[in-house]
Amino acid sequence: MINWKVRFRNPVFLWQMALAFFTPILAYFGFTAQDLTTWGSVFILLGDAIQNPYVMLTIAASMWNAINDPTTSGIKDSERAKRYTEPQ
Repeated sequence: MINWKVRFRNPVFLWQMALAFFTPILAYFGFTAQDLTTWGSVFILLGDAIQNPYVMLTIAASMWNAINDPTTSGIKDSERAKRYTEPQ
């Protein structure tokens, strides 16, 4: 079990997830953040990414790496982390 409540209160985790989502998209299409100067270009890029299975798989792998805690077995938080009510 993952302590989602605490993770979503942690700004570092939120940035990890945002980067895990956007970095594979930018890398695959050869863009940088400076190339996305209008909302229209952002939505077009997201639409192209969603239609591409390879990009979606790299996003999933990237997010898996951000979520998974390699210090525990399986997909779960440690017993100590499950008891947190605030990020430590």
